[in-house]
Amino acid sequence: MVGFESVGVIGGGVMGAGIAEVLARSGRSVTVVEVSEPARARAERRIAASLGRAAERGKLSEAEVDATVARVSCVTGLRSVAECDLVIEAASEDESTKLALFRELGALLVKEEALIVSNTSSIPIVKLGVASGRPSQVMGVHFFNPAPVMRLVELIPSLMTSEQTLTRMRALVAEGLGKEPVEATDRAGFVVNSLLVPYLLSAIRMYEAGYASASDIDRSMVLGCGYPMGPLALADLIGLDTIRAIGISLYDEFKEPLYAPPPLLERMVDAGLLGAKSGQGFHPYEEV
Repeated sequence: MVGFESVGVIGGGVMGAGIAEVLARSGRSVTVVEVSEPARARAERRIAASLGRAAERGKLSEAEVDATVARVSCVTGLRSVAECDLVIEAASEDESTKLALFRELGALLVKEEALIVSNTSSIPIVKLGVASGRPSQVMGVHFFNPAPVMRLVELIPSLMTSEQTLTRMRALVAEGLGKEPVEATDRAGFVVNSLLVPYLLSAIRMYEAGYASASDIDRSMVLGCGYPMGPLALADLIGLDTIRAIGISLYDEFKEPLYAPPPLLERMVDAGLLGAKSGQGFHPYEEV
């Protein structure tokens, strides 16, 4: 096993639960921290449901499912990760929330060599590192949804991340988890979202302007360009609040109008229409 035997995951939402599953399936002990008992219970259900689907598809045996479940502990207290070798922050895409978490984690972690990494899509890693008080041991490690299936992981060192930290995380991702790492500079959006989010925002503007229905916009890109999923369905899968947050970060950094969230997206987020995780976005879903 490539290091990091005990890992904390902060946030048990769709991304956090997926990351926890990936780590547990690799043989690591994982502690998932949520903010409340209902959220903790939902995280447990997400992980169990995902493992169940993997078993149904023949990807895991029942014994492997049971062993993976046994490696995951879902809790509500941040102090539960104090002894971890690695903590992965997968909280909501809100800068003030993440900065507060990194301040607390930097003071909380017992092991001097412990790393803190963020699954942020767009927030500057250097800010998180400075907040932690241990910036050389902080970097971005950006998984993609669904984490158990998607092979790509973006590695984002900041100006203050040590080479040792980057080397350790590269080994974990490639050798320990069997994922494909790519390295990006600490700029909002990194590689994938810098290309993807303007496309998704353009599709939202097209729908907002009445060019076509949400279904027809998605079908056009699937059937006309061979994409596996249309842009509005993909935005729903990622989470419209996350798309909005990434757009704001991109616009704040680069001041390009195509990065600015369109008014319809703002209204949908305000209304709680966040996509698949809320049960309704540009399309209806069963709530996750």
